[in-house]
Amino acid sequence: MTRKAIALTALALLAAPLVVQAGGPDDDELVINGEIEITTKAPAPAFLSDVMDEVISGWHFRSDETQALEADDFDNPGMIFVDKAREQWDTVEGTEGKSCASCHGAPEDMAGVKATYPKWNDDAEEVRTLQMQVNDCRTERMGAEAWKYDGGDAINMVALLSAVSRGMPVNVAIDGPVQATWELGKELYYTRTGQLELSCANCHEQNYGNYIRADHLSQGQINGFPTYRLNNAALNGVHSRFKGCVRDTRAETYAPGSPEFIALELYVASRGNGLSVEGPSVRN
Repeated sequence: MTRKAIALTALALLAAPLVVQAGGPDDDELVINGEIEITTKAPAPAFLSDVMDEVISGWHFRSDETQALEADDFDNPGMIFVDKAREQWDTVEGTEGKSCASCHGAPEDMAGVKATYPKWNDDAEEVRTLQMQVNDCRTERMGAEAWKYDGGDAINMVALLSAVSRGMPVNVAIDGPVQATWELGKELYYTRTGQLELSCANCHEQNYGNYIRADHLSQGQINGFPTYRLNNAALNGVHSRFKGCVRDTRAETYAPGSPEFIALELYVASRGNGLSVEGPSVRN
């Protein structure tokens, strides 16, 4: 089969028989531990007004059994990694004899930080993800080695910072010095790639709520990251998920931490403005 034929076949699958309408997201409500109310549906940001009225957490597109895992920290397998990060938070590392707690106090004192990332860093004059900021603290303030981007230690720490911000609204800036990066992320979101010639928008904007094979397509919101995925029994970072999606289009993918994925994360995170920080979430 030629590349053109493959692409046409893929688009046909999206347009008809194997894309089955699933009735969209459910109307359940997420309250974690009986006390943390999570906003899982919110009015769409103004820049999305031409394509959707509402932004919806991926939680609504999962089975009742999977949803229930996230509603209780004792059942949520992602919380194991949050506990590991709590130990790391108090661990002294590096030449400066410091831990995260030395500068920042308790993890709970960082509530709200996750909700604003990625964001502009004036000193570095760049858009930074939370992993980048954590590594800057490690190398510049602790004198410790940087963690691998989307490696276990880094993702565990982001999960901890997410956990203490659960219920707070995502509020990622898209104007000012971040605008050029945001525009690049938007371009990447709508650009078809790979042998299948698919973009992020083909699945997560044009077909969310439908089934493609056995997968109930969500809007691809990332307010729940890091995410514990049942299919690989691991905590997953945003860039690792991006990498998997691009690979599924049969395209050459970018590396976690690359400028392209930083831009894409900024854009996709902004699409979820108004939803609650939800991670570590549980997904298929």
